[in-house]
Amino acid sequence: MTKLKTIITSKSEKFLEKYLNNASPTGFESAGQKLWLDYISPYIDEYVTDTYGSVVGVINPKAQYKVVIEAHADEISWFVHYITDDGFIYLRRNGGSDHQIAPSKRVNIHTDKGIVKAVFGWPAIHTRKGKEETPKTDNIFLDCGCESKKEVEKLGVHVGCVITYEDEFMILNKKNYVGRALDNRMGGFVIAEVARLLKENKVKLPFGLYITNSVQEEIGLRGAQMIAERIQPDVAIITDVCHDTSTPMIKKIVQGDLKNGKGPVLSYGPAVHNNLLKLLINTAEKNKIPFQRQAASRATGTDTDAFAYSGKGVASALISMPLRYMHTTVEMCAKSDIENVITLIYESLQNIKDGQDFRYIK
Repeated sequence: MTKLKTIITSKSEKFLEKYLNNASPTGFESAGQKLWLDYISPYIDEYVTDTYGSVVGVINPKAQYKVVIEAHADEISWFVHYITDDGFIYLRRNGGSDHQIAPSKRVNIHTDKGIVKAVFGWPAIHTRKGKEETPKTDNIFLDCGCESKKEVEKLGVHVGCVITYEDEFMILNKKNYVGRALDNRMGGFVIAEVARLLKENKVKLPFGLYITNSVQEEIGLRGAQMIAERIQPDVAIITDVCHDTSTPMIKKIVQGDLKNGKGPVLSYGPAVHNNLLKLLINTAEKNKIPFQRQAASRATGTDTDAFAYSGKGVASALISMPLRYMHTTVEMCAKSDIENVITLIYESLQNIKDGQDFRYIK
């Protein structure tokens, strides 16, 4: 087993910044997918794409036994829904966008003519005395500096244009990654780094490894459903984010006791295969990788569910990264957690045997 020395390098961190800053809204992930594929290309043997844009880097493509490591590539966003005669724009969600953070945010409207800048307008506090309105999906709106619907449309804006926040990546206190869409392009970064480390450390796996970046998770695991049917893997290790519950206003009795910097989160639940989970736990303990535990309900709510129940059933497990302020523009995770997730996946892959049978009853 090859031990890691360097995990996240300055080069890979530059890729992470570029990858996070690139818009990749649900249904419009192609630009981000191209960036990701360009980065992992030196570390794979070939790649596969599907109709809706999921991308898979493959190592040992001729092997019969197939192991997937997976993340999802899409970020939440908005759609232009209605343009008023006065040039104000009302919206619909594309994924689980939080309407309460919208007022005063700057956004990019993606059009065929390029990016159109706009802001979420909100009445000044002076005008709201005695009537404290709260942001709702039917009262938040965009202002792109136009005075009429015709002027808005001249810019290239029309119903169906997708809208993303313009907030970008930063490192906070030298140890925390912050930005929009860490959910879950941080997972895409993790699996890309695993591919890099396998190549640089000359690790030879006895099975086919399918490094999978799926689309359209934010609207119901759609990309994972499609790509799982295409790959038909034997094993799937999924990585996503979960809530850091140590911040104010979160009830641990509901969300569990999880914290940034305390390590990857391993989930228990019906879709999580217990024998594969044991392999992950044993790997973590053997390599002294800190980890936390989380209990899922009927479903994990991640691409784990799509892979686990695809085809004839796939032995699947979920490794999550604690995340603060999910579905905002200041999502935050600890660099140490990211490094430990990379290490856990890297080491676990070396503990999976070719043709390993994870069935409970044989």
